[in-house]
Amino acid sequence: MIKAEGLTKHYGALKAVDGISFKVEPGEVLGFLGPNGAGKTTTMRMFAGFVPPSAGHAEICGYSISTQAREAKSRLGYLPEGAPSYGEMAVGEFLDFIAAIRGLRGSAARNSVEEVIDRLNIRDVVKQKIETLSKGFKRRVGLAQAIIHDPPVLILDEPTDGLDPNQKHEVRQLIADMSANKIIVISTHILEEVDAVCNRAIIIANGRILADETPEALINRSRYHNAVSVKLGRDADMEAIATALGKVSGVAQVETASDGRVVTAFPQADAQILTAIGDLAGAQAWPLEQLQLESGRLDEVFRTITTTEARP
Repeated sequence: MIKAEGLTKHYGALKAVDGISFKVEPGEVLGFLGPNGAGKTTTMRMFAGFVPPSAGHAEICGYSISTQAREAKSRLGYLPEGAPSYGEMAVGEFLDFIAAIRGLRGSAARNSVEEVIDRLNIRDVVKQKIETLSKGFKRRVGLAQAIIHDPPVLILDEPTDGLDPNQKHEVRQLIADMSANKIIVISTHILEEVDAVCNRAIIIANGRILADETPEALINRSRYHNAVSVKLGRDADMEAIATALGKVSGVAQVETASDGRVVTAFPQADAQILTAIGDLAGAQAWPLEQLQLESGRLDEVFRTITTTEARP
């Protein structure tokens, strides 16, 4: 596993990371979430050994990143923020170089390079200089170097930043394929990333951990969890419909969207209101365009946690 205990980082008077502790077991894909400046990248850099902690310590597979750095780093694949590399090198040359410094030789090195080229779909640019690549291809080359030695631990800082929707899907599928026998930590501010590939999420703000739950549990904290949204035709009597919704058993609150065509009914604790609202809509012949049960909104939970619970 990987583990942080009391991990802290000061930059002068600024406390970028404030005594965080957590551990991640094999098979977990951890989404490390937070707004810009929350301390995500600093934490990842401390795990990778690029930034020494001011206090506390981090371990990778039982090896201290501070006192057993070589053993720890050999078990780590790391994609830094921005996917930095050697721009003057061709993609193939760069991957050969990474394979060599990871200790791969001969056929093992050649096979590993060929495998990551195919897995990341970068064969068309293998002879091209990295500095001439698009942002998306640079990101994929960065991912290739991170997995070339098949490490048990992957730390990926914004792995899909700059990728188009098809490329994002490919990378997320790659992460899912690797997750069965690896520890994967994804630092991101893209909430859809968590819902797509992670089975655990940590939210950090002001350098402190504010939540550590499954994505499903976080979504269930949303006020929209089990709410019902009703979209109606333009000729609907919105005021009368909103009033009727407010009288349904189990409804705690009703809100009308700014466009005036969607009304959302929010349930009381643990109340199930979908069936009753559907029956009411049918009985009163509302001009329905859509009736939707909301699962919850991660962006709303994220805002609540990072703006309210993060206050000192």
